[in-house]
Amino acid sequence: MSPTSVALGRSGAALRRLPIRLRITLLFAAALALVLASAGLFVYARLGRSLDLAIDDGLRARSASVAALLAQADTGLAESGQLDPERNGIAQVMDATGAVYDAVPGAARPLLTHAELARALSGRSLLLDRAQGVAGIDASTRLLAIPVTAQDSPLVVIVGASLEAKEESQHELAIALLLGGPLALLAASLVGYLVLGAALRPVEAMRQRAEAIGDDDLEARLPLADANDEIRRLGETLNAMLTRLQGALERERAFVSDASHELRTPLALLKTEIELALSGSQNPPELRAALLSAGEETDRLAQLADDLLVLARADNGRLPISPETIDVLSLLETIAARYERHAAAAGREISVDAPLKLGLRGDRSRLEQALGSLVENALRHGAGTVTLTGRRTQDSVELHVTDQGPGIPSAFLPHAFERFTRADEARGRGGSGLGLAIVQVIASAHHGEAHAATGDRADVWLAIPAVPRADDGTNRPRPTRPASRPDF
Repeated sequence: MSPTSVALGRSGAALRRLPIRLRITLLFAAALALVLASAGLFVYARLGRSLDLAIDDGLRARSASVAALLAQADTGLAESGQLDPERNGIAQVMDATGAVYDAVPGAARPLLTHAELARALSGRSLLLDRAQGVAGIDASTRLLAIPVTAQDSPLVVIVGASLEAKEESQHELAIALLLGGPLALLAASLVGYLVLGAALRPVEAMRQRAEAIGDDDLEARLPLADANDEIRRLGETLNAMLTRLQGALERERAFVSDASHELRTPLALLKTEIELALSGSQNPPELRAALLSAGEETDRLAQLADDLLVLARADNGRLPISPETIDVLSLLETIAARYERHAAAAGREISVDAPLKLGLRGDRSRLEQALGSLVENALRHGAGTVTLTGRRTQDSVELHVTDQGPGIPSAFLPHAFERFTRADEARGRGGSGLGLAIVQVIASAHHGEAHAATGDRADVWLAIPAVPRADDGTNRPRPTRPASRPDF
């Protein structure tokens, strides 16, 4: 890395450490300095060009006068009295040999070299600048040479003018720009600094309010500027973010409170059963019943812990899934077989209805967990046959769990998939209120959705994005068949 690059890097780092108000002012000053310098150079060059044009026009007029005088007057330039060297500058006429044909006083020496004279005699006018001055003029001089024919001879008329007035004008302009430019830059930078302070005042107000907001003042919001500008939109965005954070914190607190409440009941029951078992006052059947009850509460605690872990991972965006190609019919039959004994004990059936070769991409264990939770809900709160259905829609594969129970109440339906929520008639009959929330989390992890319908039948399902297949068997439905048969 070159030393220049290192120096620029250090300058940039030092600039980034400055307050934004000062940084913007410095950048504004640098840009304004560039504009002022460019404008000054343009004005300086424009003035010089305008003065050059004026001088050139004067030289052409004078050269025309000298040419007319040569053609009409019999006397020389000095005796004519029309060209005063003190007022009009120098004038000289040279012939083709390079000798001075005529001249005003003080211009007796040839003003052109032989090469310049040859160029002028070729028929082109010639403009020349003499930095050292000529014919007694101390300042730099501009000469104009034009070819003429007079007295039947080819001649060259040379007129000249001092550039001192032009140089003085440009010098005075340069002094004015060098003195006025920095003053204007300083004044504009100061005004810009004050304007920036006023513009950033709403930002400072928002910063002070944000610094004062604590976890005990969740409803506080940042003040908004009156103008509908970028700063107001920034404040609106930050307030919307605070609203989301407030909602997330409230949900977190509610989650902890609900989890504590759900853990308290099984722990209290478990402690009671253990104390009864340790008291030694029960007979063997009572002791066995107490231990069985303790085992059930332990299972409930383990399931609740697993559910809380799934929800925590989902909140952190780390719910692990291992996608694979899954045969829907096989998946549903696995769930039906798993809960077959449970359903038979309750005098109910589980049936499966899915097309052959209907497949999807997903994590089989997670989908089994979601469907198992739905089947448990159907067996606990529903009635009649529990039917596991798989079907293909236009863009998804739906996995339905239905039963002949009354279904989810319409008033509770919008909250069915929220955590620790249960319908009133379901409260007190076991469960933690996390089953449908787990279903929603698993569906979201598969980029799908969970749905529930209300009506005469209970129907809850997952909609998983479908993977196109050449033949998924949707045109060959498999007849409904029970997974278990009750004994008569």
